[in-house]
Amino acid sequence: MAKKITIDPITRLEGHGKIEIFLDDAGNVKNAYLQVPELKGFEQFCIGRPVEEMPRITPRICGVCPTTHHMASTKAVDAVYNVKPTETAVKIRRLIYDAFMMEDHLLHFFFLGGPDFVVGPDAPPAERNILGVIGKVGVEIGTQVIVARKRLRHIITTLGGKVIHPVCGLPGGVSKGVTKEEREEFLKTAKDTVEFAKFTLQIFEDIVLKNKAYVDLIVGDIFKHETYYMGLVDANNKVDLYDGKVRVVDPNGKEFAKFEGKDYLDHIVEHVEPWSYIKFPYLKNVGWKGFVDGKDSGVYRVAPLARLNASDGMSTPLAQAEYEKMFTTLGGKPSHHTLAFHWARLVEVMYSAEHMVKLLEDETITNPDIRNIPTKTPSEGVGIVEAPRGTLIHHYKTDENGILTAANLIVATVGNSAAMSMSIAKAAKNLIKNGKVNDGLLNMVEMAFRPYDPCLACATHSLPGKAPLIVNIHQNNEIVKTVRRD
Repeated sequence: MAKKITIDPITRLEGHGKIEIFLDDAGNVKNAYLQVPELKGFEQFCIGRPVEEMPRITPRICGVCPTTHHMASTKAVDAVYNVKPTETAVKIRRLIYDAFMMEDHLLHFFFLGGPDFVVGPDAPPAERNILGVIGKVGVEIGTQVIVARKRLRHIITTLGGKVIHPVCGLPGGVSKGVTKEEREEFLKTAKDTVEFAKFTLQIFEDIVLKNKAYVDLIVGDIFKHETYYMGLVDANNKVDLYDGKVRVVDPNGKEFAKFEGKDYLDHIVEHVEPWSYIKFPYLKNVGWKGFVDGKDSGVYRVAPLARLNASDGMSTPLAQAEYEKMFTTLGGKPSHHTLAFHWARLVEVMYSAEHMVKLLEDETITNPDIRNIPTKTPSEGVGIVEAPRGTLIHHYKTDENGILTAANLIVATVGNSAAMSMSIAKAAKNLIKNGKVNDGLLNMVEMAFRPYDPCLACATHSLPGKAPLIVNIHQNNEIVKTVRRD
């Protein structure tokens, strides 16, 4: 009997990774690990660059969520120069960000996470993709998804300069304003996307929530962990994707911490393991207890469900109604059901669409006052936004000329790295018994990480010095030599 099962590569995510599952003599799972073998060193090779270049450099970390890095970096540069952007500039940044969040969430639901529900976890691998989803829901719906994302990306392109790697963020503001004609065009897009958000939530209702087997899977124990939750909130503790304070609630939903972004080091510590390039942040005032959940463990989660758990609701009416429906169905809040991240993601789709309408109905978004010019000596700053994948932190230090001397990034996916490892291990232990395994079961193990929508290319970086490396040389399926650098 095989003592190890390898899923390599894992699928329907951004980046590269593999899952190693180790079995005991009875064929049951002893443990399972999510390994991230790729490495990017953005924190190091940004040193020595002018800090105002960072909003144009850091989006290159990822082609999936470059707008997120651009916004976090721009906010960090604001803080480095101690300059406050104009009200109009903030509205434009928020508009770009709402458009991005919605199109990115739609990408994940229909292309990456959705196939597990829309097509089914046991469907043939060739059908567990966007083509399988279109085959199930129809070509017309597939076309609507593409058109909706195209129109949203047009907003990002127009105001951000480029859709993949935006260039609009400047210390104290943005590089381009909104014309009256653009406001009218974008407002129509925003109103249409509200209707598309309703439509997408109805698909989830019809295909997932009306299927008892799916609901039982969501609320069952296989994909459940009781952890702390983190997310940005506004002054009323409502979800805020662009700004606000970082709020943390414990596994019972009680507020554990609430802090300004600049104080994140008082609350978050990063742990490392020798078997992965990804780091494992935890709550400093709880402590690292390993890959375990519960109130005594410092493991926390971020991303859509975590944001909704950490908040007291949504600031737009339709999203608030969906928020209440979700938690009622799941048995109250906080919800610890990992698969519910998919549902929470759609609640945020509705919020982003409604918020876009609110911004664009305000004619002051066309004001030409789009930047405050920095006048103070640069020093240090932190910028935080809510990425689709969770709380993203950029922290820069410069000399008096604005040249970067230090950078620290706690990327959104990293906030869930410990929880993802725990989720994969728990799913494997519950699903694989007596050595019996098939493709459907292995896909369900992968389903333990997909709700987090991980971006592994963003999540990895190294400290100065040599990166650890293990090279196994195989001959006739046997390892004949291992070369190791610690």
